[in-house]
Amino acid sequence: MVPRPAPAAPAPSAPAATAADREHARPQRPALASPNSAPVLVKLPPPASVRISQLLWALSFAAGALAIVYFFIIREKQLPLITEAVRAVSAGRPDATYESAADIIYWSAFGLMVAVLGVQITLLVSFMSRRPQIRWWQLGTVIAQWIFYAIALELTAGGEDGVFLRQTLTVQGMFAVLALLMSTFPAALAWTARKHDVRRGPVVTGDF
Repeated sequence: MVPRPAPAAPAPSAPAATAADREHARPQRPALASPNSAPVLVKLPPPASVRISQLLWALSFAAGALAIVYFFIIREKQLPLITEAVRAVSAGRPDATYESAADIIYWSAFGLMVAVLGVQITLLVSFMSRRPQIRWWQLGTVIAQWIFYAIALELTAGGEDGVFLRQTLTVQGMFAVLALLMSTFPAALAWTARKHDVRRGPVVTGDF
C-alpha cells in the first residue's frame, strides 16, 4: 500500500494588533496652525509695570491739575506777596512797576505749570503707543518740573496758602518720578521694544 502524505501544518496566525499599533496606523490629524502662516496683529494687555506707571502718571496729573486750580483761586492773595518779594529784590521803583512785575511772574508760573502738565500728558499717550525714546523726553520734563518748582515757588507760593500749593506740587513731582522708574522695569522695556504684539495663524471670530 502507498502511504498517504501527512497533512500540512496550519500556518501560524498573525498576532493580534495592539492598541498602540492601531493608534500608529491612524492618520495624523491636520494641525490647526501652520508655522508658515502670516503674522497677525493682536491686542495684548501691557505688563503690570506699564499699567502701574500709567496709574502713577494719572495720579501725578490729578495732583498737577489740583495745584493749577488752587493756584488760580489764591491769585488775589498771592499777588501782594509776589509784589513784596519783587520789591525786596529791587527797591525804589513806582508801585505800578512792582504790580506789573508781579502779574508777569504769576502768569508765567501759571503758564509753565499748565505747559508741563500738557506736555507730560502728551508724552504719556506717546509712551502707551510705544514711541521710541519717549522715556528720555519724560525724564527731561520731570527734571525741568523740579527745577521750575524750586525757583518759581520761592516767589509765587508765599504765605499760608502757599503751603498747600507746595505740598500738592511736591506730590505731583513724586508721582512723576515713581511713574518714570516703573517704566524702566525689564518687562516695560521689552514691551516698548516689541512695538507690536503679533501671533501666527488665522484669527477666529465668533458670534458671541
